Amino acid sequence: MTQEKYTQYLVKAANYCTYQERTQAEVRERLADWGIYGDDADLLIAGLIEENFLSEERFAKAFAGGKFRVKHWGRNKIRYELKSRGLSEYCIKIGMAEIDDEEYLEALKELLTKKKHELRTEKNPQILKQKLARFAIGKGYESGLVWDVIEGI
Repeated sequence: MTQEKYTQYLVKAANYCTYQERTQAEVRERLADWGIYGDDADLLIAGLIEENFLSEERFAKAFAGGKFRVKHWGRNKIRYELKSRGLSEYCIKIGMAEIDDEEYLEALKELLTKKKHELRTEKNPQILKQKLARFAIGKGYESGLVWDVIEGI
């Protein structure tokens, strides 16, 4: 790859990364769409990291914080998604640190209270608890924590 092509694709990839946080795998996939593979792709990714356009730690923080605050996902679901995107255990740990324990517990209580209100037509308390637990566990919350909160509401 010539220096001119390198600069052209670096700017294009930097714009792609500026729009939102990306993983190296996402950038590599986009480069492949542009017909750039192997050493050339590695060189561009290294340039993006060097210029601070690409940071998997930053991606993990933004992803974990966003999915928790906006979509109210639990830790299990967030961890699974980060892992499936090829992030290292170190980056996943940094991302998970974005979730405050008190805020997490409060979000779970709020989520279950809201769902309980939606299910107010359910008369059998055992079935109601099962539905609430299934809902929260499906959102990625830890089952032990879910059952503790259900018993408290």
